[in-house]
Amino acid sequence: MRQESKHTSATMFMLVLARLLLVVLGLFLFPLGAHAVWWAMRDDVAPSWRAADWSSARLLPQPSAAPQAIVAVYAARVGRWRGIFAHHTWVVVKEADARQYTRYDKVGWGSPVRTNGWVADGRWFGNAPQPIVLIEGEAAQRLIPQIQQAVTSYPYRSAGDYNAWPGPNSNTFVAHVMRQVPELGAALPPTAIGKDWQPFRDIVGLTPSRTGVQVSLGGYAGLTIGWVEGFEVDFLGLIAGLDVRRPAIKLPGWGRIGMNPVTW
Repeated sequence: MRQESKHTSATMFMLVLARLLLVVLGLFLFPLGAHAVWWAMRDDVAPSWRAADWSSARLLPQPSAAPQAIVAVYAARVGRWRGIFAHHTWVVVKEADARQYTRYDKVGWGSPVRTNGWVADGRWFGNAPQPIVLIEGEAAQRLIPQIQQAVTSYPYRSAGDYNAWPGPNSNTFVAHVMRQVPELGAALPPTAIGKDWQPFRDIVGLTPSRTGVQVSLGGYAGLTIGWVEGFEVDFLGLIAGLDVRRPAIKLPGWGRIGMNPVTW
């Protein structure tokens, strides 16, 4: 009887393990593999940093033509093979009647938090950015001091603090800003790897928008449930999930597929 019980337990364990493997393959590896094939077929991927186009994508008006305050968050695919699964994100602000935009990025070289290192709405490694947040007028003017304070308070801004995977990285920085300024009311794309990174002492907490709960195991795995962020499962930095508020599915590599998520 004991041997039969052990055999039954082993069989059940193998079945559960097989089902988990199928889930991982179906939700994470198959979509990522399909996107890798599509990415490899592109003929417009810049071969190197120097050969890439970093010019303005002309998403923002000239400051002289836009006296109103503006707050924006952008995301663009990263370069070469990393573009298969990852976006880089950054924050842009312009106070009312200001003569220029101010752009904030977190990078892994030079000054860890870079101010105006690139054009406000510039391409990233040749890839045109997509707006995640675009707020204008009085609402933007109210948020700018909070954003500037959030940039200053980012705790991982020193040399050596950057870790491309699982974080903290450029997307961890922007997620920090959004967490400190939940009025931005938006979620970073699922391909913003590092956005869910939290130190192990903060395994459970609120989502950046403060509309839900997030569990993060150091960026290696996690779960997010929130009204703004939707439902997301994190496996080794790859995200699969659903957005109910603005209907969409979220797939590794492909990112968000569905309604426009931009906060205006």
